[in-house]
Amino acid sequence: MNNSSNRQSNDFFWPSYVDLMTSLFVVMLVLFVYSFKLFKDREKELQTANGELKAKAIELEQIQRIRESLRRLEGRYFRYDATNERYELKLDVQFKAGRDEIQERDKPALLAAGRLLQKQLRSLSASSRAQNVRYLVIVEGMAARYLFNDASNRRDEQFAYQLSYRRALNLLNLWRQNGLNFSQDQSIELIIGGSGFYGTGRYPSTKGQEERNKRFLIQVIPKVGRMQRL
Repeated sequence: MNNSSNRQSNDFFWPSYVDLMTSLFVVMLVLFVYSFKLFKDREKELQTANGELKAKAIELEQIQRIRESLRRLEGRYFRYDATNERYELKLDVQFKAGRDEIQERDKPALLAAGRLLQKQLRSLSASSRAQNVRYLVIVEGMAARYLFNDASNRRDEQFAYQLSYRRALNLLNLWRQNGLNFSQDQSIELIIGGSGFYGTGRYPSTKGQEERNKRFLIQVIPKVGRMQRL
């Protein structure tokens, strides 16, 4: 009787044990496959992130080289404004009150500055063309606040914008009339604008320097294209 019960227990135990082990194996297999997939997905994400970091490192290195090359502009005609991180025209060009004509005494220096700018940008473009680098040149005209009865008056504000824009346009026309055409180089994009009596880099009127704001700002900004991932 006891032998028969033990035999029946054994007959029940082993199939159940095999079923349990089979189920555990299936569960472990599923977990392994799932874990392997997570690992592969994470590996792919890390490879993508690593590629992006390498591309950004190359881009940063390229920007550093461009900045070093742009330092050739510094000297008689241009200076680097560390506060606003830009290269600016160093010449103290002045305009008559409310007028946009460039005075004859200022034209030779402005032409020399334009030739230097074009020469350096062409040199940079030739050396960095393969790296998809372009240069944005912004010629910005400015106006002095004291020319207007009320700087907050909308009509005076609009006139200041128009006046400062015409000043920048006259500089561009001066360059073109003397053979300086920046648009011929596809890696150079020249934009003219007028900031009126706004914008950054103005001389403070509180120190009696508002007169000096009747001038140009010429900014050179390198534009690095999207780098190829490694």
